[in-house]
Amino acid sequence: MLKNIILGIKEYSGAFDLISKLKLWKYFIIPVLISLVTAVLIGIEAYALSDNVGSFIAKIWIWDWGKEIFSGISNFVGGVIVLIIGLILYKHIVMALSAPFMSPVSEKIEKHFYGDVKHLHRKTSNTEQLIRGLRLNIRNLAKELLISVPILLLKFIPIVNIFSTILLFLVQAYYAGFGNMDYTLERHLDYKGSVDFVGKNKGFAIGNGIVFMLFLLIPVIGIIVVLPLSVTAASTKTLKLLHNKHELVYEK
Repeated sequence: MLKNIILGIKEYSGAFDLISKLKLWKYFIIPVLISLVTAVLIGIEAYALSDNVGSFIAKIWIWDWGKEIFSGISNFVGGVIVLIIGLILYKHIVMALSAPFMSPVSEKIEKHFYGDVKHLHRKTSNTEQLIRGLRLNIRNLAKELLISVPILLLKFIPIVNIFSTILLFLVQAYYAGFGNMDYTLERHLDYKGSVDFVGKNKGFAIGNGIVFMLFLLIPVIGIIVVLPLSVTAASTKTLKLLHNKHELVYEK
Protein backbone atom coordinates (compact mmCIF):
# COMPACT_ATOMS: atom_id res chain seq x y z
CA MET A 1 0.00 0.00 0.00
CA LEU A 2 2.87 2.39 0.79
CA LYS A 3 4.07 2.20 -2.82
CA ASN A 4 0.60 3.10 -4.08
CA ILE A 5 0.33 6.00 -1.62
CA ILE A 6 3.59 7.42 -2.99
CA LEU A 7 2.39 6.95 -6.58
CA GLY A 8 -0.85 8.76 -5.70
CA ILE A 9 1.18 11.68 -4.33
CA LYS A 10 3.55 11.77 -7.33
CA GLU A 11 0.60 12.22 -9.71
CA TYR A 12 0.39 15.84 -8.53
CA SER A 13 3.73 16.67 -10.16
CA GLY A 14 2.21 17.23 -13.61
CA ALA A 15 -1.22 18.48 -12.54
CA PHE A 16 -0.58 22.23 -12.89
CA ASP A 17 0.94 21.91 -16.37
CA LEU A 18 -1.90 19.65 -17.51
CA ILE A 19 -4.56 22.11 -16.33
CA SER A 20 -2.83 24.90 -18.24
CA LYS A 21 -2.26 22.81 -21.35
CA LEU A 22 -5.90 21.70 -21.59
CA LYS A 23 -7.22 25.12 -20.48
CA LEU A 24 -9.19 23.63 -17.60
CA TRP A 25 -9.00 26.57 -15.20
CA LYS A 26 -12.41 27.94 -16.29
CA TYR A 27 -14.13 24.76 -15.09
CA PHE A 28 -12.90 25.37 -11.55
CA ILE A 29 -14.30 28.90 -11.10
CA ILE A 30 -17.63 27.85 -9.54
CA PRO A 31 -16.14 24.96 -7.47
CA VAL A 32 -13.52 27.36 -6.08
CA LEU A 33 -16.27 29.84 -5.13
CA ILE A 34 -18.20 26.98 -3.48
CA SER A 35 -15.00 26.02 -1.65
CA LEU A 36 -14.34 29.57 -0.39
CA VAL A 37 -17.93 30.21 0.77
CA THR A 38 -18.13 26.82 2.51
CA ALA A 39 -14.77 27.37 4.23
CA VAL A 40 -15.82 30.80 5.53
CA LEU A 41 -19.19 29.58 6.83
CA ILE A 42 -17.71 26.52 8.55
CA GLY A 43 -14.83 28.63 9.93
CA ILE A 44 -17.30 31.06 11.54
CA GLU A 45 -19.33 28.22 13.06
CA ALA A 46 -16.19 26.45 14.28
CA TYR A 47 -14.95 29.60 16.01
CA ALA A 48 -18.32 30.08 17.72
CA LEU A 49 -18.64 26.46 18.84
CA SER A 50 -15.09 25.68 20.00
CA ASP A 51 -15.49 27.32 23.46
CA ASN A 52 -18.86 25.67 23.99
CA VAL A 53 -17.47 22.22 23.20
CA GLY A 54 -14.48 22.86 25.46
CA SER A 55 -16.75 23.91 28.33
CA PHE A 56 -18.91 20.82 27.84
CA ILE A 57 -15.86 18.52 27.99
CA ALA A 58 -14.55 20.36 31.10
CA LYS A 59 -17.71 19.39 33.02
CA ILE A 60 -16.51 15.78 33.02
CA TRP A 61 -13.88 16.76 35.65
CA ILE A 62 -15.89 17.00 38.88
CA TRP A 63 -12.95 17.52 41.27
CA ASP A 64 -11.52 20.91 42.34
CA TRP A 65 -7.87 19.86 42.13
CA GLY A 66 -6.45 20.11 38.63
CA LYS A 67 -9.64 21.73 37.35
CA GLU A 68 -7.85 24.65 35.67
CA ILE A 69 -5.41 22.34 33.91
CA PHE A 70 -8.20 20.07 32.72
CA SER A 71 -10.23 23.09 31.56
CA GLY A 72 -7.27 24.30 29.51
CA ILE A 73 -6.82 20.87 27.95
CA SER A 74 -10.58 20.65 27.33
CA ASN A 75 -10.65 23.98 25.48
CA PHE A 76 -7.76 22.87 23.29
CA VAL A 77 -9.29 19.46 22.57
CA GLY A 78 -12.68 21.09 21.97
CA GLY A 79 -11.12 23.38 19.39
CA VAL A 80 -9.39 20.43 17.71
CA ILE A 81 -12.63 18.40 17.61
CA VAL A 82 -14.60 21.27 16.08
CA LEU A 83 -11.80 21.93 13.56
CA ILE A 84 -11.61 18.28 12.49
CA ILE A 85 -15.37 17.88 12.16
CA GLY A 86 -15.41 21.18 10.27
CA LEU A 87 -12.79 19.86 7.84
CA ILE A 88 -14.77 16.66 7.36
CA LEU A 89 -17.97 18.60 6.62
CA TYR A 90 -16.16 21.08 4.36
CA LYS A 91 -14.62 18.31 2.30
CA HIS A 92 -17.86 16.42 1.66
CA ILE A 93 -20.02 19.51 1.06
CA VAL A 94 -17.59 20.92 -1.52
CA MET A 95 -17.08 17.58 -3.26
CA ALA A 96 -20.81 16.86 -3.49
CA LEU A 97 -21.76 20.31 -4.84
CA SER A 98 -18.82 20.37 -7.27
CA ALA A 99 -19.64 17.04 -8.92
CA PRO A 100 -21.41 18.45 -12.03
CA PHE A 101 -18.44 20.78 -12.70
CA MET A 102 -15.69 18.20 -12.21
CA SER A 103 -16.96 15.59 -14.65
CA PRO A 104 -16.07 17.69 -17.76
CA VAL A 105 -12.54 18.15 -16.37
CA SER A 106 -12.05 14.40 -16.04
CA GLU A 107 -13.61 13.85 -19.45
CA LYS A 108 -11.21 16.25 -21.17
CA ILE A 109 -8.23 14.63 -19.44
CA GLU A 110 -9.40 11.22 -20.64
CA LYS A 111 -9.81 12.44 -24.21
CA HIS A 112 -6.32 13.98 -24.09
CA PHE A 113 -4.64 10.74 -23.03
CA TYR A 114 -6.88 8.03 -24.55
CA GLY A 115 -8.76 9.64 -27.41
CA ASP A 116 -12.53 9.94 -27.79
CA VAL A 117 -14.03 7.11 -25.72
CA LYS A 118 -17.44 8.68 -25.10
CA HIS A 119 -19.11 5.56 -26.45
CA LEU A 120 -17.80 3.77 -23.37
CA HIS A 121 -19.23 6.27 -20.89
CA ARG A 122 -22.37 5.91 -18.82
CA LYS A 123 -24.89 8.58 -19.87
CA THR A 124 -25.60 10.84 -16.90
CA SER A 125 -27.05 14.34 -16.63
CA ASN A 126 -25.79 17.16 -14.38
CA THR A 127 -28.68 16.46 -12.02
CA GLU A 128 -27.81 12.76 -11.83
CA GLN A 129 -24.16 13.64 -11.19
CA LEU A 130 -25.19 15.98 -8.37
CA ILE A 131 -27.49 13.34 -6.83
CA ARG A 132 -24.76 10.72 -7.05
CA GLY A 133 -22.26 13.16 -5.53
CA LEU A 134 -24.64 13.90 -2.65
CA ARG A 135 -25.38 10.20 -2.12
CA LEU A 136 -21.71 9.20 -2.15
CA ASN A 137 -20.57 12.02 0.12
CA ILE A 138 -23.39 11.45 2.63
CA ARG A 139 -22.36 7.79 2.71
CA ASN A 140 -18.68 8.69 3.13
CA LEU A 141 -19.45 11.41 5.69
CA ALA A 142 -21.36 8.94 7.87
CA LYS A 143 -18.57 6.36 7.64
CA GLU A 144 -15.83 8.91 8.27
CA LEU A 145 -17.57 10.31 11.36
CA LEU A 146 -18.17 6.79 12.65
CA ILE A 147 -14.43 6.08 12.40
CA SER A 148 -13.21 9.53 13.45
CA VAL A 149 -15.18 10.00 16.69
CA PRO A 150 -13.55 7.02 18.51
CA ILE A 151 -10.13 8.18 17.25
CA LEU A 152 -10.80 11.67 18.63
CA LEU A 153 -11.46 10.18 22.07
CA LEU A 154 -7.93 8.74 22.02
CA LYS A 155 -6.60 12.31 22.12
CA PHE A 156 -7.18 12.31 25.88
CA ILE A 157 -4.55 9.57 26.28
CA PRO A 158 -0.94 10.88 26.38
CA ILE A 159 1.47 9.44 23.76
CA VAL A 160 -1.40 7.51 22.15
CA ASN A 161 -2.80 10.84 20.96
CA ILE A 162 0.24 11.29 18.69
CA PHE A 163 -0.62 8.11 16.78
CA SER A 164 -4.33 8.95 16.80
CA THR A 165 -3.55 12.24 15.02
CA ILE A 166 -1.70 10.40 12.24
CA LEU A 167 -4.49 7.83 11.95
CA LEU A 168 -7.14 10.55 11.82
CA PHE A 169 -5.21 12.37 9.09
CA LEU A 170 -5.00 9.19 6.99
CA VAL A 171 -8.73 8.53 7.40
CA GLN A 172 -9.51 12.06 6.20
CA ALA A 173 -7.05 11.64 3.34
CA TYR A 174 -8.68 8.40 2.20
CA TYR A 175 -12.16 9.89 1.94
CA ALA A 176 -10.80 13.03 0.22
CA GLY A 177 -9.08 10.85 -2.38
CA PHE A 178 -12.24 8.74 -2.67
CA GLY A 179 -14.30 11.78 -3.64
CA ASN A 180 -11.72 13.00 -6.14
CA MET A 181 -11.51 9.61 -7.85
CA ASP A 182 -15.27 9.32 -8.19
CA TYR A 183 -15.46 12.27 -10.57
CA THR A 184 -13.93 9.89 -13.13
CA LEU A 185 -15.49 6.68 -11.90
CA GLU A 186 -19.05 8.00 -12.21
CA ARG A 187 -18.76 7.88 -16.02
CA HIS A 188 -17.57 4.28 -16.10
CA LEU A 189 -18.94 2.46 -13.06
CA ASP A 190 -22.20 2.44 -11.13
CA TYR A 191 -22.37 3.46 -7.48
CA LYS A 192 -21.48 0.05 -6.04
CA GLY A 193 -18.79 -0.50 -8.67
CA SER A 194 -17.11 2.77 -7.69
CA VAL A 195 -17.15 1.91 -3.99
CA ASP A 196 -15.59 -1.49 -4.74
CA PHE A 197 -13.01 0.05 -7.09
CA VAL A 198 -11.76 2.59 -4.55
CA GLY A 199 -11.77 -0.12 -1.88
CA LYS A 200 -9.33 -2.11 -4.01
CA ASN A 201 -7.16 0.97 -4.60
CA LYS A 202 -7.02 2.49 -1.11
CA GLY A 203 -3.35 3.44 -1.42
CA PHE A 204 -3.94 5.69 -4.43
CA ALA A 205 -6.92 7.33 -2.71
CA ILE A 206 -4.88 7.99 0.44
CA GLY A 207 -1.94 9.37 -1.58
CA ASN A 208 -4.19 11.81 -3.41
CA GLY A 209 -5.98 12.76 -0.20
CA ILE A 210 -2.76 13.39 1.75
CA VAL A 211 -1.82 16.26 -0.58
CA PHE A 212 -5.46 17.45 -0.56
CA MET A 213 -5.41 17.71 3.24
CA LEU A 214 -1.99 19.40 3.30
CA PHE A 215 -3.24 22.06 0.88
CA LEU A 216 -6.02 22.91 3.32
CA LEU A 217 -3.38 23.87 5.88
CA ILE A 218 -2.31 26.75 3.61
CA PRO A 219 -4.54 29.77 4.37
CA VAL A 220 -6.73 30.99 1.47
CA ILE A 221 -4.39 29.86 -1.34
CA GLY A 222 -4.77 26.22 -0.30
CA ILE A 223 -8.55 26.44 -0.50
CA ILE A 224 -8.31 27.98 -3.99
CA VAL A 225 -5.88 25.48 -5.56
CA VAL A 226 -6.87 22.31 -3.70
CA LEU A 227 -9.70 21.25 -6.02
CA PRO A 228 -8.02 21.98 -9.37
CA LEU A 229 -4.82 20.15 -8.51
CA SER A 230 -6.30 17.24 -6.53
CA VAL A 231 -9.08 16.52 -9.04
CA THR A 232 -6.64 16.65 -11.97
CA ALA A 233 -4.18 14.36 -10.20
CA ALA A 234 -6.93 11.94 -9.15
CA SER A 235 -8.47 11.87 -12.64
CA THR A 236 -5.11 11.11 -14.27
CA LYS A 237 -4.35 8.28 -11.84
CA THR A 238 -7.88 6.83 -11.90
CA LEU A 239 -7.89 6.76 -15.70
CA LYS A 240 -4.56 4.92 -15.69
CA LEU A 241 -6.03 2.34 -13.33
CA LEU A 242 -9.21 1.94 -15.36
CA HIS A 243 -7.46 1.57 -18.70
CA ASN A 244 -4.50 -0.50 -17.52
CA LYS A 245 -6.70 -2.91 -15.58
CA HIS A 246 -9.08 -3.20 -18.54
CA GLU A 247 -12.10 -2.08 -16.54
CA LEU A 248 -13.30 -0.53 -19.79
CA VAL A 249 -14.67 -2.75 -22.54
CA TYR A 250 -13.74 -1.26 -25.90
CA GLU A 251 -15.91 -1.55 -28.98
CA LYS A 252 -14.01 -2.68 -32.08
